[in-house]
Amino acid sequence: MQADSASATEAVLIHSGQEQVYFADDRAVPFQAFSHFCHWLPVNKPDQFLLIRAGCKPRYLQFLPQDFWHDQTIDNDPWWADCVEITIVQSLMELKQHLQGLEFSFLGESAQAIVELGIEPAAINPEALCHYLDYQRAFKTDYELLQLQQAVDLALQGHEAARQAFLEGASEYGIHMAYLNRCQILEHETPYTNIVALNEKAAILHYQHKRVQACDSNKVLLIDAGCRVHNYGSDITRTWLGEDVHAVFAELHKSMETLQAHLVATVAPGKNYGDLHEATISALAQLLLDLDIIRANGDQARTLELARLFMPHGVGHLLGIQVHDVGGHQRDSAGQMQAPPAHAPALRNTRPIEKDMVFTIEPGCYFIPMLLEPQRQTELGKCINWSLLEELYPLGGIRIEDNIRVTADGHENLSRPG
Repeated sequence: MQADSASATEAVLIHSGQEQVYFADDRAVPFQAFSHFCHWLPVNKPDQFLLIRAGCKPRYLQFLPQDFWHDQTIDNDPWWADCVEITIVQSLMELKQHLQGLEFSFLGESAQAIVELGIEPAAINPEALCHYLDYQRAFKTDYELLQLQQAVDLALQGHEAARQAFLEGASEYGIHMAYLNRCQILEHETPYTNIVALNEKAAILHYQHKRVQACDSNKVLLIDAGCRVHNYGSDITRTWLGEDVHAVFAELHKSMETLQAHLVATVAPGKNYGDLHEATISALAQLLLDLDIIRANGDQARTLELARLFMPHGVGHLLGIQVHDVGGHQRDSAGQMQAPPAHAPALRNTRPIEKDMVFTIEPGCYFIPMLLEPQRQTELGKCINWSLLEELYPLGGIRIEDNIRVTADGHENLSRPG
């Protein structure tokens, strides 16, 4: 790390995080290690510490408490363990002894560790260092790309199992379990809560439930689900149609697939990710006009304003250790920010596109009563084909999402093999 690009410090101590319990309970919240710790080690355990010093082998202070209530085993696989110096500790007091006389910055959240180790406030998550690390996370190494590809490949198997369950008439819960079973994972091991939405529930962008009751007729499935490999997560969305779907919705689905493929095809270094979002809204507006869902009489500004009602989310985000990865609004490693435009506040990435970035491309078209119904009596609402919209409400919406790696002269779609 260059001294002029981040805080000058003798060493950096990174903490994986502390186990938390639910309020007024002794039941632990499922643990997820701090992402900057995961950037160095594929260990998802609480109270692990990594000491980084320039010119020295990274030192992994492996916390292994004496505990017969839980399994505290950590498999030190040689492929990563040989790259660090491992020192086993069983208490924070013992850890403190290994850090005697060393000046370091601390990255992490644990109030207990900060107090026990006597860390000064200025050394806790120093802003310049965090900005530098967050910004650089967008650029993936060969190792990181391999983990992401494996996470994508596993998720695609789950998506195929989910599609089959949907076509066989399974409930949201049944489809969700088919996905988990094919991937051989537990629910808390997914990188985010799977979105498994049938019919009208597909209009809820982060739909969190899984209805157990099977529908009389599965018309639409929107499933947004990924997998994790060594803490790197994939993020894939597919929309599948059942039989006898409304003809306009079927045509919209086909056109959204085409639109998404076109957006992916334009990805290359030197372009701006924000421009992808603007191109998406423009193309969606034309699509809504072509299908007679809106009628804007050639008024371009009004057409775009209408289209945003049908796609309130951003076209995608950086992807890596965190599904919505850090640094998406940073202009540089010093921490200057580029906020999303006022008409697209949910856009999570405003950076120029550069080699070895990985991000999602996920255009959507939703029929959300909460957004659309207030427009019935407005000037904007006069441009909406309400009778057709009422026929489309029960079908929820469409989103197509792939995971894209930027290459030296173009891109690679990690989630479309072949």
